[in-house]
Amino acid sequence: MIIDLNAYLGQWPFRPLHYNTASALLRLMDKKGIDQAVVSSINAIFYKNSQAGNEELAKEIRRHGDRLIPFAVLNPTYADWEHDLVVCAEEFGMLGLRLYPHYHNYTLSDACCRELIQAATERGLLLSLPIRVTDRRQRHWLVDVPDVALEEVVQLVKAHPEAQFILLNGLGYINFPLGQKGSDLPANYVLEISRLSAVLKAEMRQLLDNLGPDRLVFGTGMPFKYPDPALVKLEVLEATEEEKEQIRWKNAARLLGRDESGQGKIAGERL
Repeated sequence: MIIDLNAYLGQWPFRPLHYNTASALLRLMDKKGIDQAVVSSINAIFYKNSQAGNEELAKEIRRHGDRLIPFAVLNPTYADWEHDLVVCAEEFGMLGLRLYPHYHNYTLSDACCRELIQAATERGLLLSLPIRVTDRRQRHWLVDVPDVALEEVVQLVKAHPEAQFILLNGLGYINFPLGQKGSDLPANYVLEISRLSAVLKAEMRQLLDNLGPDRLVFGTGMPFKYPDPALVKLEVLEATEEEKEQIRWKNAARLLGRDESGQGKIAGERL
């Protein structure tokens, strides 16, 4: 089994995407042997009211809740996000949030962000934080969005030890307490592998040694990226088969509350 914690549906304003609808993404997942994927709305990143994108996502995956697991995108600077959080959790059955501080004009230390994290945590929702969406070097001239600074992430996980964070599209963790052995950080975050190196700098192996095999999770970045590089990384990684299985799906299943068959919490169902 493979569970992808880093996938998306919707339109990117600055270039066309393939496999960006539920049916197309599922075809690609079938082709590559990926059983389930956590998805959020790309549109919700850019809509003035992100909740409109969450509504679109919930409608699109309604018949695919066994394979596509919805995460909401909420902007804590937008009015009435508290109501939207309730709708996403209770009506849409979304199991987590994705946060886009630089796209939504706030910082991880702002009070509004901390309030959103606290409210989501009280509901048992996961907090997914993309360090980047796309490579800044390929940015459109109208939008210049920097990566989320890992120094800010360090402070965030320390400030919310009761929360559960999933860090997406990041690298260089071994240069920060996030990836170092013996740091004083709580074990309340996992690292998704799509940008980590398996061979050259061997960051994945170092992270396995420093943090343990329960702290890395599989992700591809579909449809922004093809899934093949992430799959190859697991093949060439110097690790035991049990460690690879934990990365492929076991760690994700634990976070999502799913059993070995992949069943558990799905859209519209609360355990």
